[in-house]
Amino acid sequence: MAESSLADKHLSELHAEAARLGVPNYRMLRRERLVEAIAERGGGEEAPEEEPEPEERAEAPEPSREVAETEQVRGVLDLTHRGYGFLRLRGLEPSPGDVYISASQIRRCELRLGDLVEGPARQPARGERYPALVHVDLVNGVEPVEEDKDKGVEIGPERPSLEDLTPVAARRRLHLEPDQADVLTRAVDLLVPLALGQRVLVWAAPRSGRTTLLRGLAGAIQRSAERPGLVVLLIDERPEEATAWSEVLPDDELAVATAEMSPREQARVADLALERAKRRAESGEDVVLIVDSLSRLAVAQRDPADVKHLFGAGRELAEEDSGSLTVIATALDGLADQGAAREAVETTENALVRLDPELAAAGIYPALRPAECRASGEEEFREPAELEAVRRLRTELIGKDPPEAAALLRERIEGSASNAELLA
Repeated sequence: MAESSLADKHLSELHAEAARLGVPNYRMLRRERLVEAIAERGGGEEAPEEEPEPEERAEAPEPSREVAETEQVRGVLDLTHRGYGFLRLRGLEPSPGDVYISASQIRRCELRLGDLVEGPARQPARGERYPALVHVDLVNGVEPVEEDKDKGVEIGPERPSLEDLTPVAARRRLHLEPDQADVLTRAVDLLVPLALGQRVLVWAAPRSGRTTLLRGLAGAIQRSAERPGLVVLLIDERPEEATAWSEVLPDDELAVATAEMSPREQARVADLALERAKRRAESGEDVVLIVDSLSRLAVAQRDPADVKHLFGAGRELAEEDSGSLTVIATALDGLADQGAAREAVETTENALVRLDPELAAAGIYPALRPAECRASGEEEFREPAELEAVRRLRTELIGKDPPEAAALLRERIEGSASNAELLA
């Protein structure tokens, strides 16, 4: 509720609202300060239909009781359109025990969607549905920026924004460590060298092996020397797929918009995943965001152009203390978007992996089209001897028909312990 609306209330109504919000010594405050204190605590804010705002404790707890009833929590901030939010304690999805955080806390500490927030939380009081954050201790591992109203200045380090940082061409190789028996992932690693800060488009069709490839890439990234952070976003996916991904990546951040969700809910999950990845990159971390798929996201958002915002976020950053955001995303043929998502982003990718649905349907693997797999600036990521060997291999593959090329590539991969050995 706006302060102007509160100012029109009778003093007894203000006292009742202050008591509900737990404003300390509210009967001793002057009317103007009382209105301000109520507004700071979100007084009068209406709760959204999907997640009602919990009522505040009627009276401020005693200090000893507060200590006894709080526990330290750590979660990712998910904002509501009403201004307040919830800390997601288990990955990026809603779960029992998520912690409410008030709009005033969010404003005071200048919190953003996707921030990792730490602080003490108290258990819900009578009539409340959720635990509530008492105060913010850390934001993305550092003390939060707070506004000093008396001095009119901000206290704490200035936070960067990904959009304000300087993007540069990807220059650091991501040395994947595929499983020796993973023919598809090893084939992609041979033909498309990945680098931190790339935008990698996987052009595929349903049942062409894209899920197998994405899981293989995720595992190879986990085992890489660089070990960037992983955020996985699945759109309009079956619930059992979420379980399978959780088993592959038990310690990474997973955001799943399942098929039973409304398009609006699916788009909201996608926003949280993207913003979480951006917050990590702003904090100096190298992050890989895996998305399956842009096509389904375009359908959920009802505008294929919206997926450009997500895919285009991938970038290497010039600033010394900043990280990078790598986006690996699929675009699918034969879906309701009729290829619109792929057309929206195909000029912005700097690496392309083209899966071959006809080979996959025939049970021929690796189901790739070597002539259409590429990475911009490949010479920057490979040693001269490796680059020359890859070019010879690619020329040999392109000169054969697709089944023969796949058989040759599989024979070379299965006959070597690693890609380095194969090229040597």
